[in-house]
Amino acid sequence: MPDTAVLDVDGTLVDTNYQHALAWFRAFRRFDLTLPVWRLHRAIGMGGDQLVRAVAGEEFDAEHGDDARDAWTEEFAPLLPEVQPFAGARDLLAELRSRGWKVVLASSGKADQVDAYLDLLDARELCDGWTTSEDAEATKPAPDLLQSALGKVSGRAGVLLGDSTWDCEAAGNAGMPSLAVRTGGFSVEELTGAGAAAVFDSLPALLDGLDRTAFARPD
Repeated sequence: MPDTAVLDVDGTLVDTNYQHALAWFRAFRRFDLTLPVWRLHRAIGMGGDQLVRAVAGEEFDAEHGDDARDAWTEEFAPLLPEVQPFAGARDLLAELRSRGWKVVLASSGKADQVDAYLDLLDARELCDGWTTSEDAEATKPAPDLLQSALGKVSGRAGVLLGDSTWDCEAAGNAGMPSLAVRTGGFSVEELTGAGAAAVFDSLPALLDGLDRTAFARPD
C-alpha cells in the first residue's frame, strides 16, 4: 500500500514550464530549426532524451540531439534566477510530511537546477530524498524516474503528483496512482485522460481537498 508521496518538481512545485519552452525554442534556433513555442510547451514534462525526438523528429535527434540538449542547458541557465515556487508548494511538503508520508521529489533536471529548487522551496528538511537527471536512463513518460525516486527512500509504493500528461502516463507505467494540478497548462480532460485520479487548479486547492484524495493518509 502507498507510503510515499512522489512529487514532480518542474511545473508542479516551481513555475518553470514556460522558461523551459523558451529555452528549447532558442536551443533549436541554433540549428536553424524554428518550432512554435506552443508545440514545445505541449512537450514539457518529457526529459530532453524524449523531447527532442518528439518535437523535431528522429533524424534531427540522431544528428543533433546531444548538441541540442547541451544548447538547452545553456539557454535555460540565465532563466533559472527568474523561477519562483508556486503558492502552497512548501506548505504541501510540510503537510504530507506531518501526515506520515515519505516525501521524495522526482526531477529529471540537472543537479544544479534541482539544488536551486530545493533552496527556493527551503525543502531539504521536508524531503526524504530527490532525483536528478543522473538517476534514470529514460525520462517520463517512461517509468524509470519514478521507480528511482521510490528506491531513493525505500518506499513500499507511491502516489504521484504532477502537472503534465507525461507525469500521469509515467505513473501509470510505474503502476502508481496519480493526482495532477493544472499549473503546467494542461486541461482537466487531458490530465484525467492520461490517468490522473483527480485534478486541482492549484496547490492550495489540493491542500484544501487533501482528505478526499490518495494523499489523505499513508496506508
